[in-house]
Amino acid sequence: MVGYQNMLNNKELLKKFEKNTKIAGVIFLLLGLVGIFYPALMSLTTAYFVAFLFIFSGITIGYHTWQTDKKDWLGWLKAFIYFVTGAMVIFFPLPGVAALGIILAIYFFMDGFASFALAGQMKGENKFWWLILLNGILSIIIGVIFLVGWPFSSLFLVGLFVGISLFFDGIVLLTMSSQIKKLEDNNS
Repeated sequence: MVGYQNMLNNKELLKKFEKNTKIAGVIFLLLGLVGIFYPALMSLTTAYFVAFLFIFSGITIGYHTWQTDKKDWLGWLKAFIYFVTGAMVIFFPLPGVAALGIILAIYFFMDGFASFALAGQMKGENKFWWLILLNGILSIIIGVIFLVGWPFSSLFLVGLFVGISLFFDGIVLLTMSSQIKKLEDNNS
């Protein structure tokens, strides 16, 4: 909280935050639109991004194993698994997208059931408990949508949902930027 108060009192930092938040918001908004209008492209891009993260992790783990204990076969095995998994997704991206689809389905089911539990706990405590329940129902529906057409629907759904998420992240960032701008104007 202290850092937040310092930022509000520092006009130069506030101006930088507002500018960079606006730039990031526009980029996220545009990437989100690409995902919404070209979901297959966003699905493949997401799979490649995850693949490169795996490859980078494999190289990092391999380097760490080399530097710390060259005889650690579990370290080498882990590096190998990460590297090969990333390489396989690069060379065979559609199964990678399908894997992301099933991971997202599991995520939405877990989110839905967690929301049901939280809504049950909040029912007597909060008058908006039904919003948590609604979130749970929507998460379960999305999870079912992923499973019904899996693996074929993954090419469309992964990119669509990543695009929607990026789009709304962009809206949030642009809203934050405009609120900071208003705060700057009020303090001037």
